[in-house]
Amino acid sequence: MHFCFIIEARYRSEHMPIVIAQQLMQWGHEVDLLEPQTTITCLSDLTKVHYDAYVLKTVSDGPGLSILEAAEVAGIPTINHSQAIRQVRDKAVAISRAHAYGIPVPHTFFVTHPDLLVQIPYDNYPLIVKPTNGSSCRGIYKISNPGDLATLHITEAGECFFLAQQYVENNGFDIKLYVTGKQVFATAKRSPLHPEIEVSKCRIPVSKQLRDLALRVGDIFGLEIYGLDVVDTAFGPIVVDINDFPSFGLVPDAVELVASHMIEIAARNGVHHMNFPQATLLTSHLEELAASA
Repeated sequence: MHFCFIIEARYRSEHMPIVIAQQLMQWGHEVDLLEPQTTITCLSDLTKVHYDAYVLKTVSDGPGLSILEAAEVAGIPTINHSQAIRQVRDKAVAISRAHAYGIPVPHTFFVTHPDLLVQIPYDNYPLIVKPTNGSSCRGIYKISNPGDLATLHITEAGECFFLAQQYVENNGFDIKLYVTGKQVFATAKRSPLHPEIEVSKCRIPVSKQLRDLALRVGDIFGLEIYGLDVVDTAFGPIVVDINDFPSFGLVPDAVELVASHMIEIAARNGVHHMNFPQATLLTSHLEELAASA
């Protein structure tokens, strides 16, 4: 098979997804890299390159998603589907869809600027405030009561919109669920809101409740390779975040599992390709990126 990996600048030197591309090549598949920040993309030629799938691990508002959507409307399979990525990348949309389909999520407000937090009723405190386009636990603030607003300084103010979510008491760990197809794995990691927890990250068993929750989220959003952040509360597990194409940290044989599922997706969604010349992309550049990862 022939894959095109869209590699945005942030992931150029990171473990994922370069190791997946490496694995596919070791199995005899072709992999081209497309770096939107360093090269142009000829949209008129998308259908002239017989890719079995485009693959994207994206940042919020990154250029890769536009290219992925362009490939998708041209009839080329994509991993994940662009609509699914957009829905989870905008956390306001993700929370609204999850709530509408009965997924347990925190009581949430959409806030365009931190100055508007004063309008949230007192009985919703404590609050967790985070950007609607955030990732990797950046820009998360805990506000214990309205009095804290007077001294609150949110550095991202004016750069993005925010969610304000009711904090639900938990054991201080975020449960990270990793999913590829129907396989679900779990790790417990220290919550950024609980620095007093000593253990940073460890593997944990996947209960039936967690597995069912993870697979239901995938069905609702149309995700194939994804992750969930869950907190364990007195009311059961509550989903606090959904991610497309996570790192799969601590998952045994993660590279082989993800690569195998990509092949399965491409085969399942395969189309008949016209016999045109391949695009001029530097497959050899993959080794350079892998070496620096």
